[in-house]
Amino acid sequence: MPLPAALSPLAQPNFRLLWIGQGVSALGDALVPVALAFATLSIARSASALGLVLATSTLARVISLPIGGVWADRLPRQRVMLASDVIRGLVQAAIAALLMTHTAHLWHLVLGGVVFNFAGGFFQPASTALTPQTVDAQKLQQANALMGLTRSTVWLVGPAVSGVLVATVGPAVSFAIDAATFAASATSLAFLNTQPITGIERKNFWRELGDGIRAVAGRRWYLLNLGAHAVWNFAFAAFLVAGPIVARDELGGASAWGFIGTSMAAGSMLGGLIALRVTPRRPLIVANLVLALSSLQLLAIAVPAPIVVIMAACVVGEAALIFLNEVWFATIPQLLPADLLARATSFDWLLSIIAMPLGFAVTGPVADHVGLRATLIAAAILMAVPCVLIVFVPGVRRVKRTAEGQVILEGAV
Repeated sequence: MPLPAALSPLAQPNFRLLWIGQGVSALGDALVPVALAFATLSIARSASALGLVLATSTLARVISLPIGGVWADRLPRQRVMLASDVIRGLVQAAIAALLMTHTAHLWHLVLGGVVFNFAGGFFQPASTALTPQTVDAQKLQQANALMGLTRSTVWLVGPAVSGVLVATVGPAVSFAIDAATFAASATSLAFLNTQPITGIERKNFWRELGDGIRAVAGRRWYLLNLGAHAVWNFAFAAFLVAGPIVARDELGGASAWGFIGTSMAAGSMLGGLIALRVTPRRPLIVANLVLALSSLQLLAIAVPAPIVVIMAACVVGEAALIFLNEVWFATIPQLLPADLLARATSFDWLLSIIAMPLGFAVTGPVADHVGLRATLIAAAILMAVPCVLIVFVPGVRRVKRTAEGQVILEGAV
């Protein structure tokens, strides 16, 4: 019996194998943040120690993303991902062993985080570029939505499960489970049978990196979209910094912030379900306008509105973000050359990763100077305005979906 249209990507063996492997791996990933935080605090008993682990990990990811993008365009992408999975699995297994034997030191966690995230910087652009090789272009948005829904589901339960594990048997078990899930992901990647990208002229590393930069800079519609989305990430940091303070002072405390977090998780799942079924004819126009709705959650908590209203705004806002992401990652592979895709998307990931920490750094001083409400309102405007203005860019308006379901850039040669 044929699968429903929303699940039709699972009928394609390569995508089904990729989806299973990445779904298992996502379960392990969802366990680690809680385990890492408590492992660090149990060893160093210092917030600055946890900050050191997180900061060095982020720096390693920032450095490796453009490098990983080049290599993911040079080599078969599943091999790049497989190598990354093997490295990250070994790191998590080593940390689990150190924690189990009570021999872990802070430098182990710092070094492990650096190696883990450096390898992750190779995985991200390779993964983004590989998915279009496993499924028909007309089904790419549904494929991305299935991936996203799986991640949202496991992240809804993963941190709670990890909290129970940490409380009962310690953080080492979460790292050990994550190591095992990387083995499952690597196994699925080893059995993929995708067609290689042919006709690629090989150059030295720096020339290929430059080609990737020129591929982004030379497509004004793409570059401006990256800028608008980076500004969104920068501004959304205000919600994550100011939101808990508003919840503490005016909404009843930590339980209110917990309800808000749950509503955001529900919104993620709703956005994925919508992306499974809604394939807009003008994908970039619709997706960016929808993303502008995410500013409502900042406005709601700035007032602050009743908790139920804030939760509803967060459902809408997170659904808008997930819808944008699934449409975006289904559209871009159809508009950029396949041999440049990993490099181009590595810069997308890079800007996103850099923008939010900058927002974290700016929000506190700004809020101290002008107040939480003014900061949240300004951030909401900063989130929404670029998403609206981007639809007036000619290149964005020329991106359309054909009757056959493929996305094209009208007038492109």
